[in-house]
Amino acid sequence: MTVKDEIEDRLTAAFHPSVLRVENESHKHAGHAGDDGSGASHFHITIRAEAFAPMSRLARHRAVQAALGDLNQRIHAIALDIG
Repeated sequence: MTVKDEIEDRLTAAFHPSVLRVENESHKHAGHAGDDGSGASHFHITIRAEAFAPMSRLARHRAVQAALGDLNQRIHAIALDIG
């Protein structure tokens, strides 16, 4: 299973999103700090879920980070677009 697949699985299980796009942007950062050569170091996540409605922006980000759990240790950078 790829890191992208793991991200999708965890976020789907946690939030049952109406929209979920996980884009691997590691190729844009090749050779930069944080690029570990794995091709799975930088991701952009767009997620929309009813579960986020009562949450502040900060709470949404914390909820996504919590859902990703130990993946946070393996990924250098995650850009979040949460609604």
